[in-house]
Amino acid sequence: MSDHHDSTSGADNDLFDDPEHLNEEDEADLSPDAAVEVVRAAAQGKIDELNDRILRMAAELENTRRRAEREKADAGRYAISGFARDLIGVLDNFERALSHASESDDASVGGLVDGLRMTEKELLATLARHGVTRVSPAGEKFDPNLHQAVAQVPHADIPAGHVVDVAQAGFTIGERVLRAAMVTVSSGPGDNGGAGDDSAGPRVDTTV
Repeated sequence: MSDHHDSTSGADNDLFDDPEHLNEEDEADLSPDAAVEVVRAAAQGKIDELNDRILRMAAELENTRRRAEREKADAGRYAISGFARDLIGVLDNFERALSHASESDDASVGGLVDGLRMTEKELLATLARHGVTRVSPAGEKFDPNLHQAVAQVPHADIPAGHVVDVAQAGFTIGERVLRAAMVTVSSGPGDNGGAGDDSAGPRVDTTV
């Protein structure tokens, strides 16, 4: 009899884990109400576990759906980034041509200048329709995420850390920077240009 008791002791420990293991001897040790509660508690535990799994799966599916939608939107929004960079180079050439033509005293050049300006305006409008925005921040506060400082100069009217002049316009597409604007930054009033004071303005990139 002792051998039989030893062989079934492990099964007795699983009584509350799996109600299907209840045998006639086990049921005889429990009152009807207690047996019902054991089965009910085990069943509820299984239900709770399944509900938790379902909720986790639903959350993972929703995250996957949102990530796929975001990646699809980004792919559409930024697909023309390389092409837009090439067009920016064309736009730079238009600006140079306009600058030189505008300085001419030849009256016959006037029509050419008007044509270049119309073409430049149309090119900018086309870029804007595809989410490409020009960044020309003269007078604005220097933003290292959008601007690249090429020089720092004292200025009586423009506060330190603000853009004095734009050497080359920048461009963004959506939330990404295609090209940072190259700018001159004010160091505030004075003649020392903020020398010796790191807080006077942004670090100037001398490699440009």
